[in-house]
Amino acid sequence: MENKPHIVIIGCGFGGLEAAKALARAPVRITVIDRCNHHLFQPLLYQVATAGLSAPSIAAPIRHIFRNQKNVTVLMAEVTGIDTAGRTVWLDGGATLAYDHLIVAAGATHSYFGRDEWARHAPGLKTLEDAFAIRRRMLLAFEHAEREADDTHRQAWLTFVVIGAGATGVELAGTLAEIARHTLQGEFRRFDSRSARVVLLEGGERVLPAFPPALSIKAREQLERLGVEVHTGARVTEVKEGFVAYQKDTATLQLDARTLMWAAGVAASPLARALNTELDRAGRVKIAADLSLPGHPEVAVIGDMAALTIDGKAVPGVSPAAKQMGVHAARNILARLHGQPARAFRYADYGSLATIGRKSAVALLGRTQLAGMPAWLVWLFAHIYFLIGFRNRIIVMIDWAWAYFSFQRYARVVIGAWQTLANESQERKNNV
Repeated sequence: MENKPHIVIIGCGFGGLEAAKALARAPVRITVIDRCNHHLFQPLLYQVATAGLSAPSIAAPIRHIFRNQKNVTVLMAEVTGIDTAGRTVWLDGGATLAYDHLIVAAGATHSYFGRDEWARHAPGLKTLEDAFAIRRRMLLAFEHAEREADDTHRQAWLTFVVIGAGATGVELAGTLAEIARHTLQGEFRRFDSRSARVVLLEGGERVLPAFPPALSIKAREQLERLGVEVHTGARVTEVKEGFVAYQKDTATLQLDARTLMWAAGVAASPLARALNTELDRAGRVKIAADLSLPGHPEVAVIGDMAALTIDGKAVPGVSPAAKQMGVHAARNILARLHGQPARAFRYADYGSLATIGRKSAVALLGRTQLAGMPAWLVWLFAHIYFLIGFRNRIIVMIDWAWAYFSFQRYARVVIGAWQTLANESQERKNNV
């Protein structure tokens, strides 16, 4: 076993997972390294953030996934450096790991466009920890509103602002509106949850800019029917505790809001800089056509970390692309092991989906454009189909079926909430 080629895969997201699975029958040793012990189905992460699903419904332990793949060793660790000349990966604690072939699939993180201090007040959504933090903020905002005697302060607690109208921002805003208008209706005595404001701010001229203009218009219409206030051409200029400022046309406007969420930008994992190669503006690695690192054919970079243009079109940072890259990188490794040349990557675009709310979505499938209920059904079955594990699919189907008929969301438990409420109330009293 020790004499077999050693393949190290950094990251067990969609790309890393597919790469390891594609090498299941290969005569190689594989080490999968991830900071987490679970693979996360990120397209449904917003459902955890908005109390629609529990964490185990969209996450699966990495060791369980590979329990029957004997050529895989899983290490829960953080990669702190990569020595491409010495073919060595550095791990936290100072440990090192030599490799014959390396697949870097460390994903992406939030981008605040140089204003990282905004992260404290407007968290993004990339991990389960992020989802738990957002869910906590959302639920405690309603609890604060119930305790608030001043109407102005109460409205600030009942104003939710989502910054960025890509797929994640649209999904968050639409779901928040449904929660306020349906899920929580009748549960509070000092205010009507339907009075909550959900505001979506987008610096560009339309929501879902990656979709065709016609679908962007339909998405906006569906959001507004749900009660979301959509502001396009609104460039955020300041984010602080309790408010967000933005510029629209020549005016600078301010919204008093206690709950802010960031969905405006992403950047490649900082690990990309460890490769000492050319990066694009988003910090992604500019790779060769076969997904390899220029000058290092034994290193492949895939998924959100990779910057690749094919026939004048950039390969999008979406899960289908990451999966295809993972499989292709694995096949190229096998080709090299057999003395064959690596092949250029070709991306097959199977379409784009974005859900807005109950029976509301948009879908682009080739030249076919769908909106409303048909798009929502396509989105529903596509996400259930691609979930990891039979158990996850059954649980999600049951949860969604119940939510569809009842509008209820029961993943609303917040630990230590009373202490948080007490501390924040005392802090505000001291500031008055």
